[in-house]
Amino acid sequence: MMTIMESSAPLLKLATKQKAFVAIVGMLVLMLFFDTNFYTTYNLLDMLNSTSILLILAFGVSLTVISAGCDLSIGGIMVVAGIIAIKLMDVMPMWGAILCALVFGAFVGFVNGFLVVQQKTEPFIITLGMGMLLTGVAQQLTDARPVPASNPDFMIIGNGDFFGMPYLVIIMLVCFALAHWLMRYTQYGRNLYAIGGDYEVALYSGIDVVRTKWIAFVISGAGAALAGVLLSSKLNTGSSIYGETAALIVNCGVVVGGTSFAGGIGGIPQSALGLLVFGILDNAMNMLGITSYIQILLKGAIIVGIIWMDCFYQKRKRELV
Repeated sequence: MMTIMESSAPLLKLATKQKAFVAIVGMLVLMLFFDTNFYTTYNLLDMLNSTSILLILAFGVSLTVISAGCDLSIGGIMVVAGIIAIKLMDVMPMWGAILCALVFGAFVGFVNGFLVVQQKTEPFIITLGMGMLLTGVAQQLTDARPVPASNPDFMIIGNGDFFGMPYLVIIMLVCFALAHWLMRYTQYGRNLYAIGGDYEVALYSGIDVVRTKWIAFVISGAGAALAGVLLSSKLNTGSSIYGETAALIVNCGVVVGGTSFAGGIGGIPQSALGLLVFGILDNAMNMLGITSYIQILLKGAIIVGIIWMDCFYQKRKRELV
């Protein structure tokens, strides 16, 4: 007869490997016991809409994390790109202004890649410093005040819908599909996993490790700029304070989903699940009327708990080898 431990082994294995999925299921089940509007179509769609910008950020960041790096500059890129788009719309067509903002994000990613990959510096410190620098730039550009958009069509991008489906959700799903295809079905994605798994082995295998990892930072920067444009469109303003916590939340969400900072592990779907944990948690706590202080406490507890489970699982895995 199997013991309780033996019979629960498959469930324990699932919980350790798919922590974010288990957390999401747990929250969805828990909300069944409360009399709220959580399960209305409007709320579920609004929850996905509210998380879309963070998900777009996460797709780009996932590439840098899989390659054994990180990108903490995304918050600064996001706010500056949004401000650039709004200010340039006064002197050029809207789509031209948006394109300039995306080019700016890609350029910052290029600089990050040069410093991290070409100069072999620490990505955590470099990208954190770049994020702080860009936040200062945003404050100078706006005089630390919100900058309203003058083009009414710009607001439609972040607030319009197509047969009830918000444009933000549609753009996010397109970005998800493209990022997943890139990582799952292309040589570039396979090379990026190889670099994250073992940099030296990838180098001696003939992979252009510098160019491949460098491109990951460029994509992350462009993705952050796109998120900034969408956020400014949604709020119809640009501000230097929008990205204060974005980098930490996104990088934590990516790791919570199972995309490890060690590199070579995870993927776009896992990162999406990690960010959805925070999106569902925020929505559920607001529905239950939980105060903001307790919300921060619970978020921190979930991050610590899931990361501890990940470390415990990796330790057990090494011991069994």
